[in-house]
Amino acid sequence: MIVGIGIDLVDIERIKQIIIKWEEHFLNKVYTPNEIKYCEERTYNRFQTYAGFFAAKEACAKALGTGIQEGIKWKDIEIKNDNRGEPFICLSGLAQASASNKEISNIRVSISHSKKLATAQVIMEI
Repeated sequence: MIVGIGIDLVDIERIKQIIIKWEEHFLNKVYTPNEIKYCEERTYNRFQTYAGFFAAKEACAKALGTGIQEGIKWKDIEIKNDNRGEPFICLSGLAQASASNKEISNIRVSISHSKKLATAQVIMEI
């Protein structure tokens, strides 16, 4: 049964400019070392990947019903990819605690982008 849905849309240029301006301060606040490594390996579209991951984190927080401001940190929501490239979400910290309290057993994520926009949708099920 679906218990949470979240969606987010991000302007890729906005994320690019934030990364250029704040560099590691922003990256280390929002992304895990594994996410940074994954994005940096995509030299031809790394900003699209960063934006897609950002959108997925926002969508996940919305699906949890908490948002990032309820004590959940950006890094509590980690975006990973399986060996086929399909994204999945790993929770830790307060995000994991919130999901456990809601008895969430499955999290589905879809990430897509065009040249200008990245979007993500997250569905949580019990």
